[in-house]
Amino acid sequence: MRLGLVTLALVAALSVGAPAGARETKGAEPGSNPIVRDKFTADPAPLVVGDRLFLYVGHDEAQRDEMFNMREWLVYSTTDMKHWTSYPPIMKATDFKWAKKDAWASQAIEKNGKFYFYAAVEHDSTHPGKAIGVAVSDKPTGPFVDARGSALITNQMTPKGTHSWEDIDPTVFTDDDGTTWIAWGNRQAYIAKLKPNMIEIDGPITEITPPHFEEGPWLHKRGELYYLTYASLDRSTQRDEHVSYATAPAITGPWTYRGLLTGSGKYSFTIHPGIVEFKGAWYIFLHNADLAIGDQSGAIGRRAVTVERLHYNADGTLKPVVQTRAGVSARP
Repeated sequence: MRLGLVTLALVAALSVGAPAGARETKGAEPGSNPIVRDKFTADPAPLVVGDRLFLYVGHDEAQRDEMFNMREWLVYSTTDMKHWTSYPPIMKATDFKWAKKDAWASQAIEKNGKFYFYAAVEHDSTHPGKAIGVAVSDKPTGPFVDARGSALITNQMTPKGTHSWEDIDPTVFTDDDGTTWIAWGNRQAYIAKLKPNMIEIDGPITEITPPHFEEGPWLHKRGELYYLTYASLDRSTQRDEHVSYATAPAITGPWTYRGLLTGSGKYSFTIHPGIVEFKGAWYIFLHNADLAIGDQSGAIGRRAVTVERLHYNADGTLKPVVQTRAGVSARP
């Protein structure tokens, strides 16, 4: 999620079963893209709990020529990657009483028997600019409530940044030693350790900006290798965001740029990766704007979440991802 490039472009169980009232999303072939077809959704963030995968998304509600209108976060779940169950909204941006709007990108993580939800919002006038809040719930489906009563990260905490919306798109990752880290950013990428209580920063904030970093970082680990995947933009050659990645031998780096993973989302200026292993296979979630609902077509503020299989080379690098309409409905 971002503002600067969009403006430029315009100018140029733990409740693992479906609760009462939950419904399965309707689509074409099960597993085909987009995976949610009755709402516009963006910024996907997967979380595996037992034998179920939960997917947290922002709800795009832009009307006509609006760029973004995002008021709440939603969650869906699946046991087979083809059939998805929806739940009531888990939280609104204004449930953070210090926030005034913009339910932007988020990610949830399980720790200490609870579920922590990190999300980007617009702070009120006491700390102008984008900020990151943290909420907590006993269930992956929420409802989530503000865990601090104040922002975890504000614009004033990263003073070297060049604009007021740099503190967005949190990704959270728990390492093998039990330490949880949070990374985030727009144009500049930052990382910091979280205290065991999951609601305070522990130590310094470090900049780790890789080449062409735009926003939407995602941390994961496979074997001994750490991965930082992100929405990238080579401003000399690209109009829309692509997805690139870097790898490192430790969460603290050094990070080695590995190049492009996939291209832009169809009809979309933005893209946002979320990566997870589920039942022995790896997946990457993205979004595009290739969905029409009624008389509303996909647009900057009307995006649609997709998923593709993710594969690794023998040396740990990632195989390029081709975005398709078939998605995981196609045979591997």
